[in-house]
Amino acid sequence: MSSITFPLNDIERHARNHAVLCTTGFLVLLPVGVLVARYTRTYTKRWWTAHWIIQFLISGPVIFAGWALGYKTTAQLELGHFRDHHEKIGLSLLLLYLAQILLGVIVHFFKFPSTFPGRAPHNYIHVLLGLAIIALAQYQVHYGLFIEWPTATGGLHQVPSSAKHAWLALLVLVENDRYFTACTDNATFTTRVVIATV
Repeated sequence: MSSITFPLNDIERHARNHAVLCTTGFLVLLPVGVLVARYTRTYTKRWWTAHWIIQFLISGPVIFAGWALGYKTTAQLELGHFRDHHEKIGLSLLLLYLAQILLGVIVHFFKFPSTFPGRAPHNYIHVLLGLAIIALAQYQVHYGLFIEWPTATGGLHQVPSSAKHAWLALLVLVENDRYFTACTDNATFTTRVVIATV
């Protein structure tokens, strides 16, 4: 028995492109920018240039284009904007991303006086907000693949297994890096304690 396949319609193409751009922006480019900051800062003071170029100049246009396609797709579906879970989280992610960019600028250019030893609290807020954005984006992509696509498009075409596997691979990579970073931080701390006690 042969299966008949139909090409994606315009709305499905826009939704697919929205998914590809937002996934690339939030789950590939932003984590790369995080890793650049995390690992290059150990051996150079010029890490910040690469970090902001990746996080703003490269990721920003991809994220904004993806978000705009999502907004346009919702308009084409005539369902109203920001009514369902996926759309509300999408708007939240965009606003959190903009807040994170602003916070990054504040962290870099505005230093507190010696009130705080070491890093100032807003440095830690910047890191935690970045991790929260990536975690929320993981959830959002999962929701889009497994719930939003069949609901919004009517389910004529299923999400390819390769897209679901790619999402899972990105999830594993991000979680693996968190584990590796925690181990590295612990080893660095242990090394500093040993050196300090000698």
